[in-house]
Amino acid sequence: MTVWSVIGSGVAGLAVASELAARGAKVQVFDPGGPPGPHGCSWWAGGMLAPWCEFENAEEPVLRLGQAAMDWWSARTEVHRRGTLVVANARDLPDLRRFGRRTNGYAEVNQAEILSLEPDLHSFSKGLLFADEGHIDPRQALTDVYRQLQLDGVKFLQNLAPAGLENAIDCRGLHAREYLHDLRGVKGEMLVIRCPDVTLTRPVRLLHPRMPLYIVPRGDGVYMLGATTIESEDSSRITARSMLELLSAAYALNPAFGEAEVLEIGVDLRPAFPDNLPRIRRLGRTIYANGLYRHGYLLAPALARGVADLALENKHSEMVDEDHA
Repeated sequence: MTVWSVIGSGVAGLAVASELAARGAKVQVFDPGGPPGPHGCSWWAGGMLAPWCEFENAEEPVLRLGQAAMDWWSARTEVHRRGTLVVANARDLPDLRRFGRRTNGYAEVNQAEILSLEPDLHSFSKGLLFADEGHIDPRQALTDVYRQLQLDGVKFLQNLAPAGLENAIDCRGLHAREYLHDLRGVKGEMLVIRCPDVTLTRPVRLLHPRMPLYIVPRGDGVYMLGATTIESEDSSRITARSMLELLSAAYALNPAFGEAEVLEIGVDLRPAFPDNLPRIRRLGRTIYANGLYRHGYLLAPALARGVADLALENKHSEMVDEDHA
């Protein structure tokens, strides 16, 4: 029986391994970093399954392909299906209207409706509720998929994949740039904070004039704050400006965040192609699956299905990059 070797165990590699295994393929995974953890870009993610919100500044495939993500993840981990709430302060309501014009799948909500959804959001008169969106805890999701693959008999090898490996699927993100020359890194910065004085039950996006903020609840008063998408490959640090603006935006959402405890500071480099859409390329005996950009958890299921179609059925999905095949 053919053994498929997945290289890399971030969200792309684990999703590909899971999809292949679900279709009855024999799979092994190579990753010298070992089980999912802070060493991987996928660890530092929001976990938002928000195709309609992302469509505000993304290409059409993000909306269309991303809509199947919640069902795919629901078969593998806990998915919170409470929607996404987008709000703006009074002076920024033109930005809220512009956001609405650039997407769909939402209902307009007034102040009373916002308070019924999230009683700790006192300062907002209007918002947009994307009721069909959801979110996951990315760290729990990675761990759940990893453990299930182990139970399914998938071998995890904590070493580099040997050269010349047949039936290889390379999901290493930026580590694959030796072969994917048009791949670039896009810097993302995030904070994990604890603020027991604020309770939010769904992801909230604040259309802040300097830094649009998203905040994702992790439970027990813990939240992930994110926003930045910087064309830089310096992953060594978060800038003081970014940290101040993230915290200032959170404070604008609710002043109680001013007393929050900063638990973690995360910086990662997201792999991206020029149009910020993922690609599947077959070069020699290796299939490369890469370029998830900021849509890792949203588009990983579609990427995994496309890889499995190509590997097992020689079927070319729209993500297969024929120009480089």
